[in-house]
Amino acid sequence: MPATLIDGKATAARMTAEIAEDAAAFQHATGIVPHLVAVLVGDDPASAVYVRNKQRACEKAGLKSTLHRLPAETTEIQLLELVEQLNADAAVHGILVQLPLPKHIREQVILDAVIPGKDVDCFHPHNVGLLVQGRPRFLPCTPAGCQRLLAEYKIETAGAQAVVLGRSEIVGKPMAMLLIQRGAVADATVTICHSRTRELASIVRQADILIAAIGKARFVTADMVKPGAVVIDVGINREGDKLVGDVDFEPVSQVASAITPVPGGVGPMTIATLLRNTLTAAQLTVG
Repeated sequence: MPATLIDGKATAARMTAEIAEDAAAFQHATGIVPHLVAVLVGDDPASAVYVRNKQRACEKAGLKSTLHRLPAETTEIQLLELVEQLNADAAVHGILVQLPLPKHIREQVILDAVIPGKDVDCFHPHNVGLLVQGRPRFLPCTPAGCQRLLAEYKIETAGAQAVVLGRSEIVGKPMAMLLIQRGAVADATVTICHSRTRELASIVRQADILIAAIGKARFVTADMVKPGAVVIDVGINREGDKLVGDVDFEPVSQVASAITPVPGGVGPMTIATLLRNTLTAAQLTVG
């Protein structure tokens, strides 16, 4: 029986509507419009599309959005100066520095420069530490989007064997942290697999819930998936003019009980969570 399709696009639309309602109430009570500033360095076409989608989502949710577009030749010092200006601007609540940055700019230096209260991507060490302790200021956007999808489709996580395929700072590690916490849509037993994992396929095959975020097109094949498993595909890979995930969708959908598509799965949820974090950042300035 084909797997249930986990519709991230529809779920994100509902979430954006919730945020719009909350943002309108916040603005009515305080006169403050939550404001997200994006910084785009260079002319990477994929990054430009991502930023444009985020701006459109802000408009739908009633949030203010500003874009600083900088040339690829921008120096690290110049970018740091802009970040410092945005940190000091009380009218800016969230700062998003779009990745990847040009090779001559150290990403970690820039991400660390965004003050924790405006770090709506949840990349700053302070915010990561709070997440590990189970008391997050902001939720990491992609992992929290995955978690919301599990909640929307009533996937039981307590006691489940969850395998996170990938150990990135953006998805793999924070995804594991969310699933291992105490509480709703958590309490899972979590294994993180990566490029050095021995017997990787056999470990992945034990997963009741599989989060694929390894960055390799169609890496997860049907024989790697436990019958009835829930598969969340975080990967976005380009094959010609087509986008595919880290999961070989068609054959795996015949084995899994539920699966996210690419596109239309996790991607819209990442943006919706970014909007929620921006609203939270604005609320924290008055709370």
